[in-house]
Amino acid sequence: MARKSDKFLELYGYDLVLGSIAAFYVFMVPYTKVEESFNVQAMHDILYHRHQIEKYDHLEFPGVVPRTFVGAFLVSILASPVVLLMNLLHLPKLYSLYAVRLVLGGIVLSTLRFFRIQIKKKFGSQVEAFFVILTALQFHLLFYCTRPLPNILAFALVNLAYGYWFKGSLYAALNCMTKSVSFWKALTSCLAAASLSIGLTVLVDSVIWRRLLWPELEVFWFNSVLNRSSEWGTHPFHWYFTSALPRSLLAAYPLFLFGVLLDRRVFFYILPVLSFVVLYSKLPHKELRFVISSIPIFNFAAAVAASRVYNNRKKSFWKFLYIAMLGLMLGSLACTAVFFMASYENYPSGYALKPLHRIGGITKNSDELWVHIDTFSAMNGISRFCEDNYPWRYSKEENIFLEDFQMRNFTYLLNENFYIKGFKCLMSVDGFSRVRVRIGFPPISLVKGPKVFIHGNIRNTDIINRSWPGCPVIP
Repeated sequence: MARKSDKFLELYGYDLVLGSIAAFYVFMVPYTKVEESFNVQAMHDILYHRHQIEKYDHLEFPGVVPRTFVGAFLVSILASPVVLLMNLLHLPKLYSLYAVRLVLGGIVLSTLRFFRIQIKKKFGSQVEAFFVILTALQFHLLFYCTRPLPNILAFALVNLAYGYWFKGSLYAALNCMTKSVSFWKALTSCLAAASLSIGLTVLVDSVIWRRLLWPELEVFWFNSVLNRSSEWGTHPFHWYFTSALPRSLLAAYPLFLFGVLLDRRVFFYILPVLSFVVLYSKLPHKELRFVISSIPIFNFAAAVAASRVYNNRKKSFWKFLYIAMLGLMLGSLACTAVFFMASYENYPSGYALKPLHRIGGITKNSDELWVHIDTFSAMNGISRFCEDNYPWRYSKEENIFLEDFQMRNFTYLLNENFYIKGFKCLMSVDGFSRVRVRIGFPPISLVKGPKVFIHGNIRNTDIINRSWPGCPVIP
């Protein structure tokens, strides 16, 4: 039995470490942001509305550009047996959100495992071990790997491409960047894969969007050709290299540069990924998720450097490098803790719904409870997975002026405003505001403030007279 246990840990120990950290993030921070809204609503609708496309969220809130349903379909199909069991047990829909996020994380981490195995075969088990250590000490990759962003759904395919690239199956990776690849064979492979992918997305998405559609072409046209994405904010050309990558890589950032100098084989793998980040830097609108698929390659290069430093740690000069590396890793752990605490407090409206459902349910009659969710709340933690069944109803109707709410029949409002005429503020939920550096211990603290307010209709005295936490006095 002990021998079987040792064999299991040898095969899957690293996966258990990374998977446990990713699962911890899921259970501690289950809610989603506006960037994830399309895919998370799509997964909900596929699982709960199935063929009733007229009920799908995207028809009412299509977003700026259409997105593909292909990734959401794959995750939903894999999660459907668990979700079916949850429905039979009458568990809240929020549990289904845990399920789809864990399935997505399993997909991404299984492809990362494939890449990691190729690293072990090509560079040794010690480099593999440091690859896992550096990944575990970072926050963003494992936090985001369960989040239903388009970039994360594509991230799984990128990890497979990395694995095949390291394995030497260049046509499987559809890579035409080396002389060992025949141009015409590479072109044929690329065209075949592109035709299959485009055909699948056009077939699926044209049905669900109810018009002939290739979503990613429209996204590319909107973001890259029209450059409309810059309307959502811009950063300077160097931002990925001076902000996004240092925050996401942490200790691996200086180590990957050192790895390029120590092992000339590393440069061969770093160059295409580095070129990708440079090209993406030309787009004014920048977000970390756009280049998150580059992190595994940078971690690999850093692992090569870490392995070399570890092997030479008893030599005079290398001893100082080893101590510095340990310091960087401890710093990474501290930064990851701060990032996690900030993220935990960054979904205030998701946390607001939980006490609303608990305290605000009907007890004396069977009237419906109608909740209006404003744009801020919809963007910061609420999805259809957070909704309860009858008697609860929800509205995300936009463009309602504050003074007009008193003429509507909403029972509750989730709103970023403290005062709304015709309603009483029942409670508030704090959210992350900023990081404060101070003298003392701990040297860094999180500053929070009220972000979302729950209001009750003053005409419903039964609701108003319940035991609510109350709202802070805001001057």
